Amino acid sequence: MKFVIEHLELKVSAWVKLEYSEISRIVGKSNLIFTNVKTKNLFLEGLGAVRKESITSLQFPKMIVLDPAAKQELTPADCTHYDYLVFGGILGDYPPRARTREELTSKLPADVVTRHLGPLQMSTDTAVRVAKMICDGKKLSEIPFVDNISIELGEYECVGLPYRYVRGSDGEPVFAKGLVQHLKKKRTF
Repeated sequence: MKFVIEHLELKVSAWVKLEYSEISRIVGKSNLIFTNVKTKNLFLEGLGAVRKESITSLQFPKMIVLDPAAKQELTPADCTHYDYLVFGGILGDYPPRARTREELTSKLPADVVTRHLGPLQMSTDTAVRVAKMICDGKKLSEIPFVDNISIELGEYECVGLPYRYVRGSDGEPVFAKGLVQHLKKKRTF
């Protein structure tokens, strides 16, 4: 399975770099393709293949677009019938604004196959982690999650992440490596 990230942010911010690095660790550089990257980006080239074209013009054969608005959830069986999973590389908004549908799915042919990963918004790296777990044979209902995380930044400060994360074996949410440190350092999104 190839994992395709359609880069939809204006730039590759520090937060985006953390998520994209985590995605490369999850699926491996040889299984990761970044599309819609308009300028040469050596950082991304170190994580996977990089294409300047959008997935809307590339349209890989046998692909599934992961869209929260899809009617069906991704299943292990889907992963045996398709070769590409496409994710919108979008930093989330709260409340969600259906940006995947607006900026990606609506620009593809009407018959494009879409699937969702449950009712709650996830970071891009979490969505890839969950999809990889499903492709490895787990059902979505078997994956433990933690929702609406609060991270302490200091003695009197915290930041809320109104998203869904995979619950690790230690019971804690699994974040992109370096994300918590980034939030504490920046004290902002």
